[in-house]
Amino acid sequence: MTGAIGDEAAQHTAWPGPAGAAPSYLVGLVGAGVGPSLTPPMHEREAAASGRRLIYRTIDITDLGLPAESVAELVPAARRLGFNGLNITHPCKQLVLPVLDGLTADAAAIGAVNTVVFDGGSAIGHNTDWSGFASSLARGLPHAPRDRVVLLGAGGAGAALAHALLVSGVRELAVADLDAERAGELAERVGRRFPDAAVGIGDAAAPDRLLAWAEGLVHATPVGMAHHPGIPVPPELLRPPLWVADAVYRPLRTELLRSAEQNGCPTLDGGGMAVFQAADAFGLFTGLIPDRGRMLAHFHSLLAAE
Repeated sequence: MTGAIGDEAAQHTAWPGPAGAAPSYLVGLVGAGVGPSLTPPMHEREAAASGRRLIYRTIDITDLGLPAESVAELVPAARRLGFNGLNITHPCKQLVLPVLDGLTADAAAIGAVNTVVFDGGSAIGHNTDWSGFASSLARGLPHAPRDRVVLLGAGGAGAALAHALLVSGVRELAVADLDAERAGELAERVGRRFPDAAVGIGDAAAPDRLLAWAEGLVHATPVGMAHHPGIPVPPELLRPPLWVADAVYRPLRTELLRSAEQNGCPTLDGGGMAVFQAADAFGLFTGLIPDRGRMLAHFHSLLAAE
């Protein structure tokens, strides 16, 4: 893998199709259990609304009986088969790094990739998780205080959200994870990138002290997802003026958000992040400017259909 590259827009090669036809695109999603993802229909609907054809395929390593490390073979195979790019999700966002030819500065800083664009002969890694969350936070909680925030979860999603929070103006960030070593590594890495902010480790075993200190709580673990039900902190600790944001979007209203709302806390669900990271990836794949409001409408209609 080469070093970081700039964040300038890539040159896109779309399938030309018959003479006079609008170009079309082929993209995919690599990860475990990705069959129910709403990302493919969001991309396809937005392309159709833009007068383009985009085919989006899921490549579910669980269904295929493949290990997470197989992403190292799937990415070059997709490039050879003419894909314009791939989205990469759990558990492959870090494992994909060695097979890429370059990373944008943000992806290199975060150390995880969720979007790969095939630009000529190169596979370039991007991270739109952070930009998607930053856009969602600005839209959904524009006036939420940013002085002291707790981030629960130090995995790939947590790394992207830590970056987003500090770009969004958070002054003090406590990273908490059941794996204290992983939390420490993320805090140290993020602290080096943002020397003007105070980034430290939060004690995941003492959420009462953490949330008494914090103005905001951002959740970036699988707890609360359909297949991982539950709540990551005791609900009685969720009290105003604390605001609560969840990266989970299936279900949209997690137990964490329901408890926070019942206790009077401002909340932000994971839907905005899901849509805006998809919109950013769509732009990278196609070179088109997506209509974010329209993509939000796609998202909510797809949820309603379920």
